[in-house]
Amino acid sequence: MHTAPHPGGSPQVNRTLLGAFTFLGIFAFLFQSCSAHGQDPDLERARRLLSRHPVLDGHNDLPWTIRGKTGAIGDLEAYDLGQPTSGDTDLERLRAGGVGGQFWSVYVPADLGGGAARRQLEQIDLARRLIDRYPEDLALATTAADVERIMKEGRIASLLGAEGGHVIEDSLGALRAYHALGVRYMTLTHSATLNWADSSSGDRRHGGLTLFGEEVVREMNRLGMLVDLSHVSPETMEDALRVSEAPIIFSHSSARAVCDHPRNVPDAILRLLPDNGGVVMITFVASFISPEWAAVYDPMRREYKRRIARVEDSAERKRVLEELKRALPPIRVTLGEVADHVEHVRRVAGVDHVGLGGDFDGNDSWPEGLDDVSTYPKLFAELIRRGWSDADLAGLANGNILRAMRQAEEVAARLQLERPASTATLEALDGPPSEP
Repeated sequence: MHTAPHPGGSPQVNRTLLGAFTFLGIFAFLFQSCSAHGQDPDLERARRLLSRHPVLDGHNDLPWTIRGKTGAIGDLEAYDLGQPTSGDTDLERLRAGGVGGQFWSVYVPADLGGGAARRQLEQIDLARRLIDRYPEDLALATTAADVERIMKEGRIASLLGAEGGHVIEDSLGALRAYHALGVRYMTLTHSATLNWADSSSGDRRHGGLTLFGEEVVREMNRLGMLVDLSHVSPETMEDALRVSEAPIIFSHSSARAVCDHPRNVPDAILRLLPDNGGVVMITFVASFISPEWAAVYDPMRREYKRRIARVEDSAERKRVLEELKRALPPIRVTLGEVADHVEHVRRVAGVDHVGLGGDFDGNDSWPEGLDDVSTYPKLFAELIRRGWSDADLAGLANGNILRAMRQAEEVAARLQLERPASTATLEALDGPPSEP
């Protein structure tokens, strides 16, 4: 029997259209409601991703902050991470930031004169006591497998990184002792050129690594200690990449092509990373992110150091710093500029060779929106808006650095079967140390 067509189309089509319009209406309402309440769908997606793939950050100076606030031994009751702290880091903000792993820098300044090894031992002790104090939240990790296990337990995997080869005092025995105490990377230099390696901010006396410097890299490979090239000169970077059999890292550096700062990584080095397997962990320090900020802030820091060189009173030091800050012109450093550095490393070195190393509690100038450890989701939301996939974001969060750690452990296992601990000395390989 012939039936006249429904004036508005078939009932089935109408129901389908009605359902589609209803869904779109609900979606639009929810989107408007979320916007009205300040919720960002990209930010929510970032938080969900970080709940599955937490950040393993390359560098946080909390142990030195605690030492500076409470004295050389480090009073952990006085600086309680279970409460809001005056610095950039506490447990609540680590959780809010999706941080599941952290290299705690056991930093010792390079310009303190003698006793670097003693201070290094004190900093390792402080960091380990810090980790032990919060067993429900933190746990010491020394391998990639440890990190993954601790993250699955819902705790924050805590690794130790030594910042500056001055702490070994030209001794491979000291290097091995630090490794035995849990140190899993060493930055070859900090702010001063050593007897065996040129720094990015020191005199270029060696043209990179000396023969002993190369032996330091080889022994770190044998131990399974990551070679960290933040703070070193480009020539030292090249030499370390030539010598190292394991992936190297930059624990807290950014891209020199985006901000021409000596602490950042040149493109020529970035192009070498795929063959090595290394990872650049982008830092958030304003001077390393923004050329405009670096142009005014770095001279201010030099002036600050000059004026407080003989000032012991902390209140006076703070007064000088605040006075200099007030004299700075207003310069805006944005979260988007940090994302530019992340994307530049991905473009030149590849998506498998970029990570994050905020350097929190190590500086006092941050981009807008990235001013403490709670803010990582904001950066991930920005990268989501730029089209990053979940897989690439997971690599940025922790996958790339964990892969580098696993490869370094595999190299160490092989090398320990091939050769014993090195007994080389600076004098035997390079001769007597040259005067700076």
